[in-house]
Amino acid sequence: MKVKTILVSQPEPKIENSPYFDLSEKQKVKIDFRPFIHVEGVSSKDIRHQKVDLKNYTAIILTSRNAVDHFFRVAEEMRFKVPDSMKYFCQSEAVAFYLQKYVVYRKRKIYVGKRNFADLSPLIKKYKDETFLLPTTDKLKPEVPEILNGLKINWKEAVFYKTVISDLSDLENVTYDILVFFSPSGIESLFHNFPEFKQNDTRIAVFGNTTIKAVEAKGLRVDIAAPTPETPSMTMALQKYIDKANKGK
Repeated sequence: MKVKTILVSQPEPKIENSPYFDLSEKQKVKIDFRPFIHVEGVSSKDIRHQKVDLKNYTAIILTSRNAVDHFFRVAEEMRFKVPDSMKYFCQSEAVAFYLQKYVVYRKRKIYVGKRNFADLSPLIKKYKDETFLLPTTDKLKPEVPEILNGLKINWKEAVFYKTVISDLSDLENVTYDILVFFSPSGIESLFHNFPEFKQNDTRIAVFGNTTIKAVEAKGLRVDIAAPTPETPSMTMALQKYIDKANKGK
């Protein structure tokens, strides 16, 4: 079956040269963007209930841009002036780059992993005498505390923001040829909003093994999967599938 419409369960890209826009133009398909989940900050009062006093920490572990935003939001709410001596351990270059929104980069002690959280562990271990705070979501990957506990460091996890299911009721009578998912939370949102969802001819594209498992656990069919050696990005996987499906259009 040919592909004419795609719904990506993420916010619309803010950059003009997004590969999604290129894909839409090249393949003449309509691509809509709609976050199936969103993030809401936890109040400073709730964070105090988690027995967190920001002045007790000398290093912050940041796994995402959301973690950056909500750490500095809470610091401001608590009227805590983040000291220049604070060390920042960022999971990726993207997170470290985003940190510049709040701190003068060259004046701060910033340590950057390559991509996965495990890549950051040697840097954290090097500074094992610091007191670490991990501002995180309520959907933290279990591997993160496992790795930190294995490093035998003084650290604390605190929920600074939560992943919340978005209201998609306006999509009830709208159908797409392909639905694109990037997390198990997206699948959870789909069934929360549409408990009677039937896949039928809808193709499902997923990114990552945990998302594949979440799709299959709901009895759905995975039609497009990324990353693979041949298609490391979702847009490449979509491109390959559409090339085949729309052949002879």
